[in-house]
Amino acid sequence: MMISILLGIILGLSMAAPPGPVNAIILNESVKSKIHGSSVGLGAMTADLIFYFISYNFRNFIPKDFLKVIYIAGGLLLIIISTLIIKSKFNTNTSPKGNYLTGLSMGLTNPYQITWWLTIGIFMLENLGISSILGFFIGILIWVIIFPLISHKYIRKYSKYTKIASFIIILAFGFYILLEGIKLVI
Repeated sequence: MMISILLGIILGLSMAAPPGPVNAIILNESVKSKIHGSSVGLGAMTADLIFYFISYNFRNFIPKDFLKVIYIAGGLLLIIISTLIIKSKFNTNTSPKGNYLTGLSMGLTNPYQITWWLTIGIFMLENLGISSILGFFIGILIWVIIFPLISHKYIRKYSKYTKIASFIIILAFGFYILLEGIKLVI
């Protein structure tokens, strides 16, 4: 059981840590405060929890055409978010609740998270057991707490460059995901 939990933690960190749109938003919001960054991550983690329940209960019934809609919606959402980031000023007007909802909506429309749950997530459920899920969410929680903490402490003085990097990363992922969705439709 401990090995299964440890493998789950490793998988959770492996999913949460790679550079991508959610981490770009976490980084961007961490410049404001650790809480703002963590709330984005907690929103995305909630999306993972939703996908876990869907994968667990409906893993044999998810239609493949559903991914087309998710890719297109997710790509468009990321393009809009990237535009809002580049136009924004670094201030604390955004609430942690608003950041949570941003993380949740990004997580629910993020093809990476959806695909992860439809592939690795189902494999984890089938082969590593339910205790790996506990470890998985512990791994994500570790990332959601540590990454904003480090980002806030060390990245704040580079906030202008953080904003530009976040814009570029999210815009690039948005166009990439949108193009993948369009290719699936064509």
